[in-house]
Amino acid sequence: MAGGGIRAKIRRSSLYTFSCYRPRTSEEEGPHDIQGPGYSRMVYCNQPHLHEQKPLKYRTNYISTTKYNILTFLPKAIFEQFRRVANLYFLLAAILSLTDVSPFSSVSMIAPLAFVVGLSMAKEALEDWRRFIQDMKVNLRKASVHKGDGVFGNRPWMKIRVGDVVKVEKDQFFPADLLLLSSSYEDGICYVETMNLDGETNLKVKRALEVTLPLDDDATFKDFNATIRCEDPNPSLYTFVGNLEYDRIVYPLDPSQILLRDSKLRNTAYVYGVVIFTGHDSKVMQNSTKSPSKRSRIEKQMDKIIYILFSLLVFISFISSIGFIVKTKNDMPNWWYLRPPDKNNLFNPNKPLVSGFYHLITALMLYGYLIPISLYVSIEVVKVLQALFINRDIHMYDEETGTPAVARTSNLNEELGQVDTILSDKTGTLTCNQMDFLKCSIAGAAYGTHASDVELAAAKQMESGNAFGQSEIELETVVTSTDENERKPAIKGFSFEDSRLMNGNWCKEPNADVILLFFRILSICHTAIPELNEETGDLTYEAESPDEGSFLVAAKEFGFEFCKRTQSTVVVRERYSSFQEPIEREYKVLNLLDFTSKRKRMSVIVRDETGQILLLCKGADSIIFDRLSKNGKAYEEATTKHLNEYGEAGLRTLALAYKNLEEAKYSAWNEEFFKAKTSIGGDRDVMLERVSDMMERDLTLVGATAVEDKLQKGVPQCIDKLAQAGLKLWVLTGDKMETAINIGFSCSLLRPGMKQICITATNEATLSQDPEKSVKENILMQITNGSQMVKLEKDPHAAFALIIDGKTLTYALEDDMKHQFLNLAVDCASVICCRVSPKQKALVTRLVKEGTGKTTLAIGDGANDVGMIQEADIGVGISGCEGMQAVMASDFAIAQFQYLERLLVVHGHWCYKRIAQMICYFFYKNIAFGLTIFYFEAFAAFSGQSVYVDWYMLLFNVVLTSLPVISLGVFEQDVDSEVCLQFPALYQQGPKNLFFDWYRIFGWMGNGLYTSLIIFFLNIIIFYDQAFRAGGQTADMTAVGTAMFTCIIWAVNCQIALTMSHFTWIQHLFVWGSVTTWYVFLAFYGELSSALDENAFRILTEVLAPAPIYWITTLLVTIACNLPYLAHISFQRSFNPMDHHIIQEIKYYRKDIADRHMWKRERSKARQETKIGFTARVDAKIRLLKGRLQKKYSTMSASTVIQHQT
Repeated sequence: MAGGGIRAKIRRSSLYTFSCYRPRTSEEEGPHDIQGPGYSRMVYCNQPHLHEQKPLKYRTNYISTTKYNILTFLPKAIFEQFRRVANLYFLLAAILSLTDVSPFSSVSMIAPLAFVVGLSMAKEALEDWRRFIQDMKVNLRKASVHKGDGVFGNRPWMKIRVGDVVKVEKDQFFPADLLLLSSSYEDGICYVETMNLDGETNLKVKRALEVTLPLDDDATFKDFNATIRCEDPNPSLYTFVGNLEYDRIVYPLDPSQILLRDSKLRNTAYVYGVVIFTGHDSKVMQNSTKSPSKRSRIEKQMDKIIYILFSLLVFISFISSIGFIVKTKNDMPNWWYLRPPDKNNLFNPNKPLVSGFYHLITALMLYGYLIPISLYVSIEVVKVLQALFINRDIHMYDEETGTPAVARTSNLNEELGQVDTILSDKTGTLTCNQMDFLKCSIAGAAYGTHASDVELAAAKQMESGNAFGQSEIELETVVTSTDENERKPAIKGFSFEDSRLMNGNWCKEPNADVILLFFRILSICHTAIPELNEETGDLTYEAESPDEGSFLVAAKEFGFEFCKRTQSTVVVRERYSSFQEPIEREYKVLNLLDFTSKRKRMSVIVRDETGQILLLCKGADSIIFDRLSKNGKAYEEATTKHLNEYGEAGLRTLALAYKNLEEAKYSAWNEEFFKAKTSIGGDRDVMLERVSDMMERDLTLVGATAVEDKLQKGVPQCIDKLAQAGLKLWVLTGDKMETAINIGFSCSLLRPGMKQICITATNEATLSQDPEKSVKENILMQITNGSQMVKLEKDPHAAFALIIDGKTLTYALEDDMKHQFLNLAVDCASVICCRVSPKQKALVTRLVKEGTGKTTLAIGDGANDVGMIQEADIGVGISGCEGMQAVMASDFAIAQFQYLERLLVVHGHWCYKRIAQMICYFFYKNIAFGLTIFYFEAFAAFSGQSVYVDWYMLLFNVVLTSLPVISLGVFEQDVDSEVCLQFPALYQQGPKNLFFDWYRIFGWMGNGLYTSLIIFFLNIIIFYDQAFRAGGQTADMTAVGTAMFTCIIWAVNCQIALTMSHFTWIQHLFVWGSVTTWYVFLAFYGELSSALDENAFRILTEVLAPAPIYWITTLLVTIACNLPYLAHISFQRSFNPMDHHIIQEIKYYRKDIADRHMWKRERSKARQETKIGFTARVDAKIRLLKGRLQKKYSTMSASTVIQHQT
């Protein structure tokens, strides 16, 4: 690593005031008292073999996110299959088919069940195998482990044991939870990126104990031995309590020495650490939950329909059994040819109740066709094919990373079309962790003409959405550089454009001295380290946060290149104009008051080459403005105006200030500061804060910076489209509140004018006698006040945003408060939860899921998102990022957040309607078919005789009606994908469940009942007791049954053809091919000798085909069966059309091309009213401008009236 040796000599602890200072002797504080339960873990460092026996037998480092293993697959998978009530029924029927009461052969009952269950289990096994492969990719990563005698070698992660000494190098992930022993820096400092754990991109500083610093190369571990006693495995990411016993002295351990699994080593050449927690004992895995078994709402509702049909089955079986009892008792003695009673009591006039019970079992099996056994397997096939289309969608393929969308489970395809609330991570999901320096305000003057992504997209949408015309309202436009020749190649972290400051032109500005100071603050006030890239010769910066890195890149571009840091100096290469040689200026760093989330500012005290002492400060504007001197507020008003504008543009802002110090005053302050810094005790931080605050007063404002936290491509447009589709979006992030709010503005979840309800736990409440009770009461009062504010708001366009932090959320999620919190959150347009732990993300997701009863979708990219991804109804992982834990736990994986729009609005909409229509049609055709068997029973003395040949019944679901329904579930489109995206309100058909509500379900059931009545009774009326062949023969049972079955095949296939909106050659082939297959089968079966047993020899060619009445009956019955449905859809399309009906007609008559105005008008209407997203922001802007215009007109009218009066 270039520059690593030089950098390692810097004692980083001297740069940090608050987070990393180490008192002179660690043991002075004394070890932690950790006796008792919860603190039983003993770790023998460098002796991993001691942990392989009880009682110290700890978990291995092998991790698994699969649902099954070799031992549990069969029992768990079989349980999953027979949790479905229909499969349970068919299992019972298959067992009973082995007895004499069965009306069918045992093979015809067992074979379909085995096929259906086997296929479903094979699909589950395949999906879990994919999870296993991804787990193994992680388990087989290599790590450098001490093997003995000071020798380190590579070993797979899964083989790492508790007590192992591990060497981790720069940009590698930590394979387990480690205790930091030493690093490439002299004082044991290292930088850690915890994005996978808490979503934060700013680096955390960790430090080793002073006593372990000599362990800084491989050979030193030859004789290393130590013992750690610490807390047991737990999910708390931010706490750790333990003691290290080394050389017979006990040292206390705290979280600053702990390196967590799945976090990454940054800006440090290497570290050594000893393994404390492995595998599922590690804190990140403790935060994860078991991979749940998820079922879609449609599938759960389908079980209810099965219960209804099963109740109908039992009901008609009872009727049939009662009829059989009556017939057996009264008429059976007269039917001598049956030779009653039989030995098995199946029809015994002397024991009619026993015979009736046996007949009940027979009837339950005979009418089993009411419950479609092939429904589940057909749905499985359809879902797998739907998932294949999702995987192959070129519009969701990310070319940069070569990553396609992946449906990791196909069980939830239709659930994608019913989502109500999306819960999203921020870092790596909405943002791409890149800060760009975009604008600045210096000495009250605004610089930077390049527009942010938010400004560009909003301006574009305002142009297209301007309903009042440019002549009436002049919309605010964004000024951007138009001279393409002047535009430089893109520089990472720097998108600033303004010739007034570039190429040394700032020297000509009125306040050049202030601008000079501004640039110097950017290049000096930081903790970064420069690194020389030996290949290009350019400097790169290892900074703690992306913001700091972008400031240094900006300073470099302005001519102030930070080029060197030593233990106590910073060197800046200053170039005032492009034709001058650069001058290297050295600044002596006297003190550094580092940034913390509580302070919200950082300062550096330096002595320049002239001997002048300067305090340079940057921080949140609210903090800096409170610390300005009376004479330092010259630019406050103008800067505040610019900061507000930057905030509206979705930019992150910091204010910059300085202060000249006198030598005597600084010396006196420095003595106090040193005392506070070297003090030992609990009040050290308080003393440091007080002394630092004394110095950071009476500042002079210089200006402000505005950086853009680059959103991932297409995020604002995606959020806007999802909002128009009626979806709610919650952001759950580990970032601090200010960052989360800035991102909220960037992606238009927040907008100017939106009322923010911030709920935080106040410090005042903790000072009372019962602090916890006071805090809870205070939070509850804030929630109640917020709810009242929302209810009392009279402006229909008013929008509220709820913002809450993790500490407050701990109380808000308790049982006595969570429902009030949820009610407030649901009433708000957007919700942002910040500083939340992975466990809290999962708890919030569960609260929304269970509290609202609606479908939730969680999306994230890191290990910290696994809990909420698994807890939500649908989990979506962002692939292509560094960590794959989110993808491994997810149901669907996409490369970028923007693809969520197509996944939901297109594929979700299609899959929901396809599955809903498919299930409704399945029940329709099985009711139509099954009830005809029951009707015939009444005509056959409830004897258990079927009117159909066994082969007909076996082929009905498996062959003759299966392919058309599969084609409906795979290829049906009410509208094409482009129209789905142009008319996002169509998506609401899913959340409102318009295609699978009880009204529609019972409608289809009623249609099936009607069809069964028409088919049976028309055939009976036509064929009963009259000649139908040329020879004068009457129809026997087989002829009538075959004619009825032909009518069923025609009726149900014509019905599905009427149901389809979108035809391809495949649908035509399957629908009409199924009808043709019936005739082919009939002709083939009639030639078999087995047909003689069923009295069906040449049933088509010689019996039915020559009879005209057979063909006329088929035509008449088919028309009669489908006429009501045809009338219904004709009436609906004419007088009460649904949204997609109107669009279909517009497309059919090509009005979208011929009449563009009408098409645009329909598009503008086809969006849900929303208060978030660009559309809402534009609408609010137009209302504001319209209000100003009306006010202007009213003022002009008033002045005109006054002039006339005078």
